[in-house]
Amino acid sequence: MRKIVVFNNVTVDGYFAGPHGEIDWFKVDRDDEYDEFSREQPKSGDLLIFGRTTYELMSSYWPTPDAIKNNPIMAEVMNNIPKIVFSKTLQSVEEGPRWKNIKLLHEINLGEMIRLKEQEGKGIAILGSGTIVQQFANLGLIDECILQVNPVILGAGKNLFADVQKMNLNLLEARTFKNGIVWLRYQPIK
Repeated sequence: MRKIVVFNNVTVDGYFAGPHGEIDWFKVDRDDEYDEFSREQPKSGDLLIFGRTTYELMSSYWPTPDAIKNNPIMAEVMNNIPKIVFSKTLQSVEEGPRWKNIKLLHEINLGEMIRLKEQEGKGIAILGSGTIVQQFANLGLIDECILQVNPVILGAGKNLFADVQKMNLNLLEARTFKNGIVWLRYQPIK
């Protein structure tokens, strides 16, 4: 069975975005160990899930020449991996020569998501997308949470787990990097 994994960068005070959705606080200092570790992470999944805001952010960056030049391995993954976008407001999603394999759904259907998990394949990752994370958490669909805690405090912003019912977690793995990032992998206790 495939796992649904939340993967998000958060601040020390628990925000995944600033008050207006900004992520300009996410700046990673050069760290060879972290860079190598980051290059290995995309190999564990074969499907991405986004909400509208994250989809628009990702689709405006990863197919660009800058993304392909600056991070060719990640750009290759992001541009070609199958993606599901959940949005009540988008009427369609656009594919291009570099940005491919996108499916638009207007609501989260528990039965469909369970069937998706039962299919053969690697992991399913939810990136960004706080409201999607919250809905999946409250439906009991999340199998792991990977949080990259960044060494910054915003003081205000969008809390990744706002409106999530209580969920106890078991720490599976933790890593610290010289750039100040702490990588945490949790499993919900069901």
